[in-house]
Amino acid sequence: MEASQQNAVGGGNKGRFRSICVFCGSRHGNRTSFSEAALDLGKKLVERKIDLVYGGGSVGLMGLISKTVFDGGCNVLGVIPTALLPSEISGETIGEVKTVADMHERKSEMAKNADAFIALPGGYGTMEELLEMVAWSQLGIHGKPVGILNVDGYYNDLLALFKKGVEEGFIEDSASQIVVSADNAEDLIRKMEERLGEKRMRETSKKRKIS
Repeated sequence: MEASQQNAVGGGNKGRFRSICVFCGSRHGNRTSFSEAALDLGKKLVERKIDLVYGGGSVGLMGLISKTVFDGGCNVLGVIPTALLPSEISGETIGEVKTVADMHERKSEMAKNADAFIALPGGYGTMEELLEMVAWSQLGIHGKPVGILNVDGYYNDLLALFKKGVEEGFIEDSASQIVVSADNAEDLIRKMEERLGEKRMRETSKKRKIS
């Protein structure tokens, strides 16, 4: 199911994704809105025929979104380190599950197979995965859209910290534009599609100037 941003097909001023990697919690969280957001994001992926790449767990928000996408007829690729199998998989696995040696290989494999990244609410693991994708984008390791589904303001403080980093001179203003955020899946995917479309138009314009 390996995909790359170059394989995403687009038209007009929007891009289209074949697969999106979703980072999210192995717990449901204390608000029903978190679970509802995971289910809604899964439905939106199915509507657009977008495959899911995720952390491989069958519990918490991971279980909800993976089952929704799989039941909707799209491909699901879960990537999970061997050490996490007992805690993050309960009962039957969902879709294709690839077991890897450690967390570093997990992130590399998820990134390789996705056209974009979205973070739902989650704990330290979710935030670490999200921030690594942001850092990789800043370093030019990938040029794929990175989105935050800011359910009930869950990521407000993190977004404020990004802004603080710019104000204090630790983050370039241009790098502050890496992350796209919205409070619902429909708007977030639309913004990410537009971001990809804009990037492609710039690349096309640059190639024309060179030629």
